[in-house]
Amino acid sequence: MAKFASDIIIRPIITERSMDNLQGGKYTFEVAKDANKIEIAKAVETLFNVKVAKVNTISCKPKQKRMGRNTGYTSAWKKAIVTLKEGEKTIEFFEGLV
Repeated sequence: MAKFASDIIIRPIITERSMDNLQGGKYTFEVAKDANKIEIAKAVETLFNVKVAKVNTISCKPKQKRMGRNTGYTSAWKKAIVTLKEGEKTIEFFEGLV
């Protein structure tokens, strides 16, 4: 099954910690749960025209939430921290946020 880059990269993660990592050339994305590191690196290179040095992935487990007496779980998802090669330009999406 062929995957498109837009199917692998779901959305960027905008938190204080991820914004602090931008100075080191590290960008955080929510990615498809079944995507591997090679597919994630190729998708970022295709979508943003940059060179990727390495990819770290984290599987985020679901958490139990409660609304009154009803309980349920949040969705399980996968996060990827992508490090760009040294001297590479920044990703345009994040330029105005820093």
